[in-house]
Amino acid sequence: MMKFWDGTLPKPGQRTVEDMRSVLADFNACAENTLYFMYRSLSMNPGDKEWLSARCLRYDITVIPPCLLGDEYVKTKGHYHPKAPDGFGFPELYQVISGEAHFLLQKRDLSDVVVVRAKTGDVVLVPPGYGHVTINPSNETLVMANIVSDAFKSEYEFYEHNHGAAYYELFGNVFLKNPNYGDVPKIRFVDAFEVPELKILHNQSIYDLIGDDEVLEYLNNPVILEKINFKI
Repeated sequence: MMKFWDGTLPKPGQRTVEDMRSVLADFNACAENTLYFMYRSLSMNPGDKEWLSARCLRYDITVIPPCLLGDEYVKTKGHYHPKAPDGFGFPELYQVISGEAHFLLQKRDLSDVVVVRAKTGDVVLVPPGYGHVTINPSNETLVMANIVSDAFKSEYEFYEHNHGAAYYELFGNVFLKNPNYGDVPKIRFVDAFEVPELKILHNQSIYDLIGDDEVLEYLNNPVILEKINFKI
C-alpha cells in the first residue's frame, strides 16, 4: 500500500462488500478485496495526541482503492451526525491527500443534495445538518484525512434503511436517482473551496491545524459556522 502517513499506523477498520451491501445500487454486486480502510485517532507525537484528546477531537485517514461494484463506483457507507449541545449538527473537516473524491452530501430533510468535487490537496468542510458519502470516481487510490469531534457516534440507519444516499454514482460519472427515495432535488455540483477565516486552505495540511486553540473550535461548537454564515 502507498505511503501516506509518517507515524505509526494502528490496525485499520475495514469495510467489505458484505458490510456495504445494504447501501449499494446493485445488492448482488461482488468484490474480492476489502473496499476501504479506516485508520482512526492518529497523531504524530504524544503532544498532538494529548491536545486532540483534551479537546475531544480525532484525526483519521481513510484509504479507498479504486473499484466498481457492478456499475457503481466504490464509496463509503454514508452517515449523518447528531446535534451538538448547541443545537446544530456536528460538522467534519476533510482533505484529499491523494487521488480524487466526490463528497455526496444531502441535507437531513432532503431539501438539498450536493456533490463537492475535490482533488489532491483540496479541503472540504461538511456543514451541520448534512449526511455524507465519499465516492472514489477514479482509477487511483483515494486517500483522505479528516478531523472530527469524538463526542458522538455516526448515524448510519437512514442510509441503510433507504439503501444508500439519494443518488448513486455509476461508471462514467452518471448519477442515478435512488428509487427508494421520494421527490428529491436535482444535484448541485460545486468544486471544493477554501474557508480562509477558519484557516481551511487547499494544499495546506489540515494536520497542521492541530495545536491551534481556537481554529478547530467549530467542530464541537458548530454554532460558530452559523455565525459566520458558512454554506456549502
